[in-house]
Parts: sequence; structure tokens; C-alpha cells
Amino acid sequence: MIRWRDGRRGDVAAVVAMLADDALGRGREAADLVAYEAGFDAMTAEAGNHLIVGEDADGAVVACYQITFISGLSLAAARRAQIEGVRVRADRRGQGIGAALIADAEARARAVGCSLVQLTSNAARADARRFYEAQGFAASHVGFKKVLGAEQR
Repeated sequence: MIRWRDGRRGDVAAVVAMLADDALGRGREAADLVAYEAGFDAMTAEAGNHLIVGEDADGAVVACYQITFISGLSLAAARRAQIEGVRVRADRRGQGIGAALIADAEARARAVGCSLVQLTSNAARADARRFYEAQGFAASHVGFKKVLGAEQR
């Protein structure tokens, strides 16, 4: 059984380890936690922006996601939830934790009046795409990104 809770600063190292634990993450995540801790502090200072972690019965962080609640005017002023940074620790994949993670995110979104949940996934992540489609997500849009500044992300 996984318990979902708000992330704490002390969870940052475990989250970063999960972000770095795949072919894409290995090339873009850093070992130094200083920037990540500052990023966590900035997130927690923003209303509607949350790091959520899943911990197992032993208290180990085994999954995470970021959820941001966005108010807007499109779709009849629909409120939406943006999900980012979805990860399940490699040794815990295939146990239903990802589906539980999505269910938790949807419940949090409904609780604050969201009528839509959205996310993006790197096109190279074929397994992730299959997972999201199995959770009821539709690949309905084409996403665009533009890097600002000298750093590649």
C-alpha cells in the first residue's frame, strides 16, 4: 500500500534519483542537489504547485509527481491540473503504483474543482505513452518546447 503525501525538502534527493534513473534523465539531471532544493523551495512558495510523493509501508519514497492547478478562460473557464515529473522507482514498477499515482492526482484535481487533467511525455518514452493511454489519457495535442537561455533541458 502506498501513502501519498505532500513532498518535503528532505524528499528531494529521492525524487532527483528517480528523475535521473532512465536514459533521458541520466543526460539531464545533475548530482548537486543545491539547485533542486532551491527549486523545491520555489515550488512550495507558489500557490497551486505541489510535489507529491508516494511512500511504502517502510516510509521509503517510491514514486513522485508534480501537480499544478491552473485557472484559465478556455473550455468555458475550465480549471485544469498539469501533471509533471511522474516517476516510480525502478524496482517498484509493474506493481500498480503508477495507476495509483494517477488516481491520486485525479482525486486531488477533482477536489479543487478541476475538470481536466493534462500532462506531456517525451516522445521517446513509448512505454510511458502506452501507460498513459491505459489510464484513459488521449494523445490529443502536439506539444512544443523552446529552451530559453544557454542551458538545454
